[in-house]
Amino acid sequence: MRLNTRTWLRLTFASATLVLLAACQKPANELPRGATEVTVMTVSQRDTPVDFEFTAQTQSSREVEIRARVDGFLEKRVYTEGQLVRAGQTLFLMDAAPFEAALQSAKGQLAQQQARLTVAKANLARVIPLAAQNALSQKDLDNATGNDKEAEAAVIAAKGQVRTAELNLSYTTIKSPLTGLSSFARQQDGSYVTASATGLLTYVYQLDPMWVNFSVSENELLAYRDQIEKGQLKFPADNDFEVSVVLADGTEFPGRGHINFTNPAFDTQTGTFLVRASFANPQGTLRPGQFVRARVSGAVRPNAILVPRRAVLQGSKSHFVWTIDKDAKGHQRVLEVGEWHGDDWFITAGLQPGERVVVDGAIRVVADTPLKIVGTPGPRADTGASRREAQQLAALQTDLTATK
Repeated sequence: MRLNTRTWLRLTFASATLVLLAACQKPANELPRGATEVTVMTVSQRDTPVDFEFTAQTQSSREVEIRARVDGFLEKRVYTEGQLVRAGQTLFLMDAAPFEAALQSAKGQLAQQQARLTVAKANLARVIPLAAQNALSQKDLDNATGNDKEAEAAVIAAKGQVRTAELNLSYTTIKSPLTGLSSFARQQDGSYVTASATGLLTYVYQLDPMWVNFSVSENELLAYRDQIEKGQLKFPADNDFEVSVVLADGTEFPGRGHINFTNPAFDTQTGTFLVRASFANPQGTLRPGQFVRARVSGAVRPNAILVPRRAVLQGSKSHFVWTIDKDAKGHQRVLEVGEWHGDDWFITAGLQPGERVVVDGAIRVVADTPLKIVGTPGPRADTGASRREAQQLAALQTDLTATK
């Protein structure tokens, strides 16, 4: 049976009406099939401790040059290079014979001057009573008195020469002034050394305590001051920071140190100023000259907002996140970000407490499209899906950066 045009239009209208009524009866909260699954976190504020890391280098708290103090031949090295030496331990011996001879000569000169003094005193003792009886002139008394004083001065000078000779002889035995780690010998046995030119023999480094030096740039210091003034950062009382050390292999030195010196002036060449922390190092684990990471703890960011790094995307001009409204739809939100804090990112502007942010699945979100919230974010699992998502995110950020 053929339908005329009017009947066909009526049937078509009726079918469209039924479809429309069925759509109206669909639950309002039902998501379209294949909706993007995401995890969502609720933004909150909390006081967050923060650490600052700097490239640092260890330094002996007392580094001593071991030098020859007299000229002569180096007879023998009596310590093991590179080993721990004790305060007062003998390190080198110099040829002592010339200095022993010089001491004997000085003692002989002293004996001569003491003999002269004895004669001068005896002569003065005879002259005094005779001069009192006017048996001798005043000039004779003055001469005898002068000879006595001169002999006393000569004895004092001779004693000084003896003392000098004794010191020079003692300097032929070269000892360590402190307990520390020894370096290699700069001069070999049999070498002639002079105190002025070739007198450096070795070094001794005190290991306990050990200093750790790092530098803070002028820009960093000004940024910290600005954040403190804005209430975004708070330093500990009296700037009593605690410092830990991360070694080159990523392990952490077990001890903790404290800052004991800050240079009051900036380095004119680097624009940085020196900060020094002191560490107890009884086992000698830290050695002078090591490059380490100094982690400075004690500062707090009051009422800070933290968002997982994987939730923050890089646009062509700024960072952004996807926020969720009451209808579970995603909206792009531009952010101002600070530094990283572990796996999170400090947000300095753009988010308010109570807002909801997409964490996992952010790369697949389309604006104003309903999303399926499957829970709150947990630890980042290293699954194949997560690796693929990370690769997609990196590729997207690279493309967006290239379009700037």
